[in-house]
Amino acid sequence: MQVFIAGIMQGSRLDHLIEDQSYRYAITHAVQAYYPDAEIVDPNELHPLGVDYDDETARETLIAMAELAAQADVLVAYAPYASMGTAIEMWQAFRAGAVVVTISPLGANWVVRHLSHAVLPDVETFHTWVAAGGLERLVTDRQPAS
Repeated sequence: MQVFIAGIMQGSRLDHLIEDQSYRYAITHAVQAYYPDAEIVDPNELHPLGVDYDDETARETLIAMAELAAQADVLVAYAPYASMGTAIEMWQAFRAGAVVVTISPLGANWVVRHLSHAVLPDVETFHTWVAAGGLERLVTDRQPAS
């Protein structure tokens, strides 16, 4: 199972910095605790200096990450507030038939509500949900009948 971690990086920042990315480790830990063979695709690990890319490289990276999101079996999106890049990755994964799980308090937001198969309010709840078999049920339900 390939799991793509989408999530806030720059968000609505007006400076040239990124938000705290520790949520990525928490999500990875939650998934790999129950799916040790899961392949985690983390854009921040693939491009840790992406915020410093020139415009052409940044554009190529944005598009490449959206394409990678579309190849995943599961996309876990962390959106404590609106994130345009996360929304693009969610859309691509949803259109490609991936399971989309969003960790966000924005459950009324149309992108969050209508592109997600599950919406959880925070990372701790996500971990508990994965431990209780929530992810397994979604992945199993999305599999074609044999």
